[in-house]
Amino acid sequence: MYHVKTMNKISKIGLAELDDRFEISDTMAHEDAILVRSAKLHDYDFPAELLCIARAGAGVNNIPLDRAADAGVVVFNTPGANANGVKELTIAALLMASRKLSQGITWVKEQAAAGADVAAVVEKGKSAYVGPEIMGKTLGVVGLGAIGVLVANAAAALGMKIVGYDPYLSVQHALNLTPGVEVVSSLEELYGKADYITLHLPMTPETKNTLDAAAFALMKDGVRVVNLARGELVDNAAMKDALASGKCAAYVTDFPNSEVAGLEGVVAIPHLGASTPESEDNCAMMAARQVKDYLDNGNIVHSVNLPVLSMARAAKNRVCVLTKGADAAAIAAAVPAAAATASKTRGEYGYFLADTDAEVDASAIAALPGVLRVRVLSQ
Repeated sequence: MYHVKTMNKISKIGLAELDDRFEISDTMAHEDAILVRSAKLHDYDFPAELLCIARAGAGVNNIPLDRAADAGVVVFNTPGANANGVKELTIAALLMASRKLSQGITWVKEQAAAGADVAAVVEKGKSAYVGPEIMGKTLGVVGLGAIGVLVANAAAALGMKIVGYDPYLSVQHALNLTPGVEVVSSLEELYGKADYITLHLPMTPETKNTLDAAAFALMKDGVRVVNLARGELVDNAAMKDALASGKCAAYVTDFPNSEVAGLEGVVAIPHLGASTPESEDNCAMMAARQVKDYLDNGNIVHSVNLPVLSMARAAKNRVCVLTKGADAAAIAAAVPAAAATASKTRGEYGYFLADTDAEVDASAIAALPGVLRVRVLSQ
């Protein structure tokens, strides 16, 4: 029996991926796995039994990745599972950035609440909410991962010119881009070409405040910015100055805060990017499948803190060894009559899989220098 703790409300469709060998509860102690969405785990005490954490979503800044890695706890995320939901909201955000839709709707409601003749005042006052069309404008897409590619393709289908930037662009995502998308080699080039900019990159120490005063200085006057990725990607002080000066005509963010939410030109969405039933189901199913495959077979897919490694089962026993600075040869030598082996490293961390029909002394492997965790899984 495996014990799974849910730290947030997880889709029932996702939980249905876990069979009756999995006991699931939000009050579980000594859990083998955690399923989480936005709950913060930085101060959470990991039980010794904890093997993995699956984030039902892409962002993992609510999880202490390094501490988990050092404890031999694999952290998964679910890239792409919510991509369509975020793509659709991004297209809506581009239109809201242009056409002042939310401001106009609010104004109409205010007129109605004040007892005005709405039909009459609308014709007189609508000029305050005029905005440009997006067709023919240039959209700069920062980050061409699962979401960024969908956004680029959808915006291109609406008649926008697309300029994309991603220093880690994968072959798969590059092949999925619609013909005509221009991929540039620097943010500076993108800033100089874009009428609109949309952010689709993770929040890391390197990407924090990607849009700062220096970035705005390189942009066109009247640029319109959409941020449905992470609030910390935009420097609040720089955004306030850009809005005040007219450098930035509009800012649509899915991560509102007290500094910018009330500013003229800001459309603040209450973190709805992945808040669709479809996205929640997709993320939960993907997270649950990753947990199940790791607990049953030792396969690691979409880990954000430890090596990614999968292997088809080739014998009765599977030996799974997570390491930090260990001697891979010594670990391999400790597995008798291995029918198949595989290993992968990620920085100083390593992961070793070996299948054998022989009996395995897990304690002897665990005693080797640099070994974080050993599991022997029997079919």
